[in-house]
Amino acid sequence: MILPKERDPRLITIRRGGTLTDADHHLLALWATTCAEHVLPWFELANADDPRPRQALMLARAWVRGEIPMKQAHQAAFAANAAAKGMPAAAKFAALSAGQAVAVAHVAAHALGAAAYAIRAMGEAAGVGEKDDLARKECQWQRDQLPEAIRDLVLDDQKKRNHLCWFVFGD
Repeated sequence: MILPKERDPRLITIRRGGTLTDADHHLLALWATTCAEHVLPWFELANADDPRPRQALMLARAWVRGEIPMKQAHQAAFAANAAAKGMPAAAKFAALSAGQAVAVAHVAAHALGAAAYAIRAMGEAAGVGEKDDLARKECQWQRDQLPEAIRDLVLDDQKKRNHLCWFVFGD
């Protein structure tokens, strides 16, 4: 489980009693979607006939644009997660990354899950002896994609929840 028992108020929207603005919530969703899209080819190579993870990412972007309600985006998370079942590891983690990305509409803290699963997907796609190197490069690539407005929040969250995310964000 990647979500902590006690939720960080910085990752809870203002209307739900936290301090996260809608603008930053949207930035988290877009960043998570970018992370998931980066590794989505691993899923599509394994199962080109299953559109659920890609559709989930499209719906995540649609939610950010205000085109669909949160509940519709949230439902897409279940579909993307179901697509992961029975897949090889890289494909499975890519689909789970997509599920986490679209779930950001419901709970902003899922953004870190999208990133963590994407790092795991990249590591699993690597050849023997390259897993740790590619996972580190993926983590850095993700950090390079962070919008300045949420950079400190995400980096702090990575430190706080790294132990829940298989230590993919470094030591």
